[in-house]
Amino acid sequence: MKSISEIKREFEQAGELELPALFAQYESDARNGVTALIVRYRKQLAKLSAERERLEKMRCYEHQYEQQGLVCGIDEAGRGPLAGPVVAAAVILPKNCEILYLNDSKQLTEKRREAMFDEIKDKAVAYGIGMASPARIDEINILQATYEAMRQAIAQLNPQPQVLLNDAVRIPGVALQQVPIIKGDAKSLSIAAASVLAKVTRDRLMREYDALMPEYGFASNKGYGSAAHIEALQQYGPTPIHRRSFIGNFIPQ
Repeated sequence: MKSISEIKREFEQAGELELPALFAQYESDARNGVTALIVRYRKQLAKLSAERERLEKMRCYEHQYEQQGLVCGIDEAGRGPLAGPVVAAAVILPKNCEILYLNDSKQLTEKRREAMFDEIKDKAVAYGIGMASPARIDEINILQATYEAMRQAIAQLNPQPQVLLNDAVRIPGVALQQVPIIKGDAKSLSIAAASVLAKVTRDRLMREYDALMPEYGFASNKGYGSAAHIEALQQYGPTPIHRRSFIGNFIPQ
């Protein structure tokens, strides 16, 4: 009879499709350790099944429009901060693309977002990332700067999509069919993927700024108006990456 540690190794090395055979092989083994292994791995499979059901629900808009051609998700990161650019991403995923646990970037840990960043880029049919600087935000306002960053991201796509799924907005100056979806980053897999690319790109940039200007805590606050950030702004004054049109309530102009 195999030891429990040997059986445990079998389960650890088994692929997802091999687990049911192991359940059948050892279900008559009455040892508590073997029973516990079967229970644990059955739960894992159940969790995977539930996750795939969730992902399928997030493909509802993609399925609705896929007959029209390539479907692209659009989202942005950084509309609200006092400092740094606004970043937009556009992502075309293959039909039935599986990226487990992909969700609205705000619902994911930083570690998971970082891991998904490369997976999304590797699996995407195409992706693009656009950006508008703080100076540009001050020049044309945050909404128009966001649209500009989105148009940049779309322009980078090769091939070009036929349908855009947007997180709540309709982008002016874009001739493609657009489908605005309220809270789209939690409802559409493509928009969720775009939200991850946009946020990770922006967060990495803010960490680089933090290395150059550590007084402001950009690595932790990402340019948002935390109490410590506002205190540093008042003490040291604005940096070249602060949005002058956003900071008037905190420092004299």
